[in-house]
Amino acid sequence: MRASPRFAIRLAAAAVLAISAAGALGSESRDLTPSKPVDPDVASARKAIDRKDWPEAIRLLERAAERNQKDADVYTLLGFAERNRGNTDVAFAHYEKALKLDPKHLGAHEYVGEAYLMVGDVAKAEEHLRALDKLCFFSCDEYRDLKKSIAEYRKRHADGK
Repeated sequence: MRASPRFAIRLAAAAVLAISAAGALGSESRDLTPSKPVDPDVASARKAIDRKDWPEAIRLLERAAERNQKDADVYTLLGFAERNRGNTDVAFAHYEKALKLDPKHLGAHEYVGEAYLMVGDVAKAEEHLRALDKLCFFSCDEYRDLKKSIAEYRKRHADGK
């Protein structure tokens, strides 16, 4: 006895759904496990950043960077803290290191774009916005935040402020 074409199509669709559901469950369980252990200095530095205690954040992040010189997140946070402390040259060096380690680092692209706005280089900020546009398949927070920062910058400077 041969199965009807309709039955075969339904059977194939059910198989695809079952495989998709299994894949989704598998990815869900992977998302619950941290990808890497959290460095205690980085965790403390994040708290210092929340308090806007830039010198303390930088001290802790530099210690973390000494232990792991291949962590793009640490260099991105160092750039962020230095930028907020007003040291854009140092911040650019940290962002450059982060992007060298991970050219697809969304946070580094967003933050370096914002640093370029601080020094009035809109073209460079837009370069990083374009990079984020390519990296973020259906947009992402980093893309939207940098786009908003660029728009606000343009508005402030169009008004002569």
